[in-house]
Amino acid sequence: MKTLASLCLLLTGLCVAQSPVNGFMKKSGEGALVLSYSQESYNKVFLVPNEINGVPAFNDVTISSLSFFGEIGISDNFNLVLNVPHIKAKGNATEAVLTNNGFENERKGIQDLKIYAKYRFHTINFEKSTLDFIGAAGLETPLGNYSADEGLQSIIAIGNEATSFNGFGIATFKIKTGLFATGQLGYSIRNNDVPNALLSEFKLGYAASKFYVDAFIANQLSDDSGVDILGEGFTGFFPATRVNYTRIGVNVFMPITEKFGITAGTNAYISGRNLGKATGAYGGVVYSF
Repeated sequence: MKTLASLCLLLTGLCVAQSPVNGFMKKSGEGALVLSYSQESYNKVFLVPNEINGVPAFNDVTISSLSFFGEIGISDNFNLVLNVPHIKAKGNATEAVLTNNGFENERKGIQDLKIYAKYRFHTINFEKSTLDFIGAAGLETPLGNYSADEGLQSIIAIGNEATSFNGFGIATFKIKTGLFATGQLGYSIRNNDVPNALLSEFKLGYAASKFYVDAFIANQLSDDSGVDILGEGFTGFFPATRVNYTRIGVNVFMPITEKFGITAGTNAYISGRNLGKATGAYGGVVYSF
């Protein structure tokens, strides 16, 4: 059976606020496909300067996603990654609010196509460990026919309707016992008045033949060109807001057969700016080839 280090480190692509790429490489001709379902909800919002109870207009929001994720090794040092999610966002506005404002309590559809390439350009081998240096670049662009320019209705929009070009530098340290640490730093260039952002992530974990687990912390720091919700310069166009966050979580994976396994995880925002204070979880089925 393949080791978990080669099977399941694609988990990064399953959690919304984790990086779209991870710090591990598939070997040439090997790959994995994942079908996952996730759900997160919130009834508090990180605004400036204070956190508030209740989501404006919608009271509380639940976001669910059915996601297809794939990664394949073109060579031992070059991988391609693909991710396409279908998202449903559901609010809890009263009938009076819906009628008086012409709102709806639900938005759903295919969100964005995400395509990335990863290249491992150097490895340092120690006696009982290795250190990999990886570069990654990718494109994320709207695939579904959704809108993010509907005023307060856009609080439950399924995306920001922007195309982004993202690049990451990644370092992964692996010990033969199964322990590992991986960190990455990246930058996202976005259109549609969405502020560019600095992205980072750090993971600690353990990968053995029968079990995988990691704990992560992920961050986004948007450029100060963005505005704050209800602040100076805010016009009701939510994609133009300055969204910062820190999110923590845990991922696990267990193989069932040589080809199939199951994965699950949980995550939560612990701080942020102009976004919901969400907690969530996911589960999925992994096929490895």
